[in-house]
Amino acid sequence: MAKILIIDDEKSIRYTLRDILEYEKYEVDEAKDGEEGFEMLKKNDYDVALCDIKMPKMDGIEVLEKSGSLGKDTQFIMISAHGTIKTAVEATKLGAFDFIQKPPDLNRLLLCVRNALDKSNLVTETKVLRRKISKTYDIVGESEAIQRVKEDIEKVAPTDARVLITGPNGSGKELVCKWLHAKSYRADKPLIEVNCAAIPSELIESELFGHEKGAFTSAVKQRIGKFERANGGTLFLDEIGDMSLSAQAKVLRALQEGKITRVGGDKEIKVNVRVIAATNKNLLKEVEENNFRLDLYHRLGVILIHVPPLVERRDDIPLLIDKFLQDIANEYGAASKKMDADALEYLKGLDWKGNIRELRNVVERLVIMSGEKKEIAEKDAQMYTSVTQYENQ
Repeated sequence: MAKILIIDDEKSIRYTLRDILEYEKYEVDEAKDGEEGFEMLKKNDYDVALCDIKMPKMDGIEVLEKSGSLGKDTQFIMISAHGTIKTAVEATKLGAFDFIQKPPDLNRLLLCVRNALDKSNLVTETKVLRRKISKTYDIVGESEAIQRVKEDIEKVAPTDARVLITGPNGSGKELVCKWLHAKSYRADKPLIEVNCAAIPSELIESELFGHEKGAFTSAVKQRIGKFERANGGTLFLDEIGDMSLSAQAKVLRALQEGKITRVGGDKEIKVNVRVIAATNKNLLKEVEENNFRLDLYHRLGVILIHVPPLVERRDDIPLLIDKFLQDIANEYGAASKKMDADALEYLKGLDWKGNIRELRNVVERLVIMSGEKKEIAEKDAQMYTSVTQYENQ
């Protein structure tokens, strides 16, 4: 139920507004002057405040201005019998949602309240989504190895330099790419991801560069490729080491000239794309075995960022587990569980071949399989880790 605060020194106005709003099923509180209203705003969360301007002790404009420092999402609708355009403009500059003159028209008042509630809900939802995104993309860890990665990101992200991210599967290469994009001037443009290992070699060129209608048997209509979709933003080529040699040649040309040509077409299309690539392979070894082009390696690897495996940053495991426990609790809508010290030490000692991805899966399994327990013990960790299960099979 939406919660509304009425701040007005006229008792009759407060009662009238309360009757109208409670009839519409809103929860309503009252304050008889600006000072009392501000104290109520500090102590409680309101979706909307209907605030008179001319009041003793503290006028409505001062209440509005001071409320901005509270960091709340309350939408202010200012009400006055002596309102002027200058007052309305001043209130709007201070963040008021709207301005209504006394006596208020009933229909206009209710419409204004509904619109203010819509905005309040949108502001709150946006903050929640931003917190979720921030948590999802957070690079957790204080080890020397991960601090180097964070420092590299801070230096490289604001530039347009191409980056080659290396590291084993599940170590967080995609997360590094997302941080590079988020901290770049291209952050408001698309981040387009391509998993080169998941796309058949005969389709990778169409996926990257698009195709014209009739370019091949199944090309029943024109298709825009990933390079065009990422125009102005960032293109993430994950598992670049699995890309076919013919596709590598076209990617090299796109990087050199800033142009692409759709499969089956002859028109050159200019693209402005920052390319970030990632691989779990040793690309120089792939070059020696003629599986990867040396010139493309040098084009992609302007900056090299290596993401270490989890066994090289064991001291980060407790921090990662705490984060996963909180994330999983939020996903399940349950209270967050804890893990005792012995369980943490046991998990720190395991050989995490799947790296962070495997650790996250194990933590989720422990949360589920430990049932109603509020604390996960070492025996739970021993029983439900994948290593133990594999040994028992």
